[in-house]
Amino acid sequence: MRWAVLLAGGSGTRFWPLSTPRTPKQLLPLSGAASTAEESVERLTGLIPRERILVVAGDALAARLRALLKLPADNVLVEPRPASTAPALIWATWEARRRDPDAEVLSLHADWVVGDAAAFRRTADAALVTARTHDRLVTVGVVPSRPETGYGYIVPGAPLDGAARTVARFSEKPDAATALDLMAAGALWNSGLFAWTADRLLAEVEHRTPEVARAIPRLEQGDVPGFFDAVTPISIDVGLLERSDAVAVVSGSFAWDDVGTWQALARVRPKDPDGNVLVGRGVLDEAHDCVVWSESDAVVLWGVKDLVVVQANGRVLIMPTERAARMKELLDALPPDIRDVEA
Repeated sequence: MRWAVLLAGGSGTRFWPLSTPRTPKQLLPLSGAASTAEESVERLTGLIPRERILVVAGDALAARLRALLKLPADNVLVEPRPASTAPALIWATWEARRRDPDAEVLSLHADWVVGDAAAFRRTADAALVTARTHDRLVTVGVVPSRPETGYGYIVPGAPLDGAARTVARFSEKPDAATALDLMAAGALWNSGLFAWTADRLLAEVEHRTPEVARAIPRLEQGDVPGFFDAVTPISIDVGLLERSDAVAVVSGSFAWDDVGTWQALARVRPKDPDGNVLVGRGVLDEAHDCVVWSESDAVVLWGVKDLVVVQANGRVLIMPTERAARMKELLDALPPDIRDVEA
């Protein structure tokens, strides 16, 4: 009955110039030898078989994902257009139920780095059991390791059982002081790892998410393009979880990172004694707390600190690490002939 839905769309522009439309973030080996998409599928081993893993992505990546992940051809669901996470997850859940009327679904993203695969599987298993036992939509909250302002937080409510609690409220991307207060109150990071039965999700969508519910008859008619034409793009968090009173949270105590910027590599890659991360060829002399990624040429840093240096696809990027989260500003300002990398 268990299925997984892996969201593998997105362009990963914050990893420019390494990330390109053809090889976006989820296809890059950001934390090790394999891409994060490959790691995501491998992490499910023993929990959900490959023949029950559905991948949602755009047409430009579908063929590469089929080959890379070694999944059945019809398990890669091709979005006619990007419409955020709610339409993608609702379509994939509907498809899982079409193939298996009793489907239970675990939803995850293809660009995460997880430090303890066994703990991840135990937590995912608890989330799926909670979804079935309590007939709720379940979100996994990761125990925070820092007052991160780029993540959403979940404030747990009353206990449901030993593993799960109700959700008192969500708090989206708080400032640093609020994040510290939330952590002190026992709040968890909203990881984006979800579990539900297909029946419960689709019933909740019918009552809570008119932006998508009105288009579901198109799926019943086999008209996937019509479904995507008719929906309003909206995230599953905003469109459903924050509106529903049938949500539970299960706590996860494993290292988790969505690797949102170049700066995040310092959290998921080994560092030298001076706090530097080096991928590729390079020499770092009297350099401290730098992230260096060299695709081919040798990079030499001398007497600097807190820099991101990337050499990839015929481009060289140098910036202070503190600006990594503002990559969109840079890309918007670049001339197209420099910004647009086709490799």
